[in-house]
Amino acid sequence: MRCIALVLLTVTPMLVAQAPALVLPIASPRAQISQRVGLTDIEVTYNRPAVKGRKVWGGLVPYGQVWRAGADENTVVAFDTPIRVGGTTLPAGRYGLHMLPTATTWTVMFSSQSRGWGSYSYEPKEDVAKVTVTPVATEPTERLAFTFDDPSDQGVTLSLRWEQLRVPLPIEVDTKAVVVASLRNQVRGLGQFFPETWSGAAGWCVRNDTNLDEAMTWVDRSLAMKETYGGLRTKAALLEKKGEAKGAEALRAKALTVATEVEVNQAGYMLLGQNKVDEAIALFQRNVAAHPDSWNACDSLAEACALKGDKAQATANYRKALDKVKAEDQRTRIQAELAKLK
Repeated sequence: MRCIALVLLTVTPMLVAQAPALVLPIASPRAQISQRVGLTDIEVTYNRPAVKGRKVWGGLVPYGQVWRAGADENTVVAFDTPIRVGGTTLPAGRYGLHMLPTATTWTVMFSSQSRGWGSYSYEPKEDVAKVTVTPVATEPTERLAFTFDDPSDQGVTLSLRWEQLRVPLPIEVDTKAVVVASLRNQVRGLGQFFPETWSGAAGWCVRNDTNLDEAMTWVDRSLAMKETYGGLRTKAALLEKKGEAKGAEALRAKALTVATEVEVNQAGYMLLGQNKVDEAIALFQRNVAAHPDSWNACDSLAEACALKGDKAQATANYRKALDKVKAEDQRTRIQAELAKLK
């Protein structure tokens, strides 16, 4: 009898164990979208209910009641850097996204609680930000969707779309501040041992007219390691912004003495982009003199001469480039340019 009892005690727990849940399709499938703004990643995770012929606004989604902006769990929006909504700054993090719809304007709430089921446990005291927005009519959308509209370097509009309504939510990003903070971290990594890292960080600040004092310390550190074309040009640009035109001119001249063929070529095309054709031609001529066997140097000089309207010099330099180039696709292109000049 003892043996039988022991067997029963051993088997019984196995008989009452719960079967594992089956994985099956759900009525409102899970979705996730993301968008990068500058260096800021924005991500929305939500569930997508369908209209299925029902009255949505003022029906399935009642007016005057807090709604989860989706189905099942509350919708979650995440930012990996600080952002601004409706004049309020939100730190980087994950937020539960809730909405209070009415027949006119809606209130959008960002909650510090991002793990709720729906909006049943929503607490106004946990709101980090509230924004009032105005929905607009849009094309029919059967299954609820979030989209990122009109992205730029400074922001994006996060839109909820369902039935025939779009709820736009503008999000702003201080991209310059975000990039500067990122650069401060990057120059402390492995890149700190290379002059290009410091001059590259300073160069971004110059091009975006921000953080100029710190940029000067960065480019000076780069030049202390090695005087490169990029570093000297960057410091010249910084001096020019400070009103030191003579110092800037001297550094640009010095930069040309250490520049590679490619760097001079790039500088020439930059001048062409600024409509400084004569200055570009002077750089390209310098490149041809320094690299007489380069078809690319001749080709670039020819292009600049053609832009100026000097057909004779353009033709002469295109022919020099054609004599030197081997690649068939480039030969075909140069021959086409010569044909245009006849």
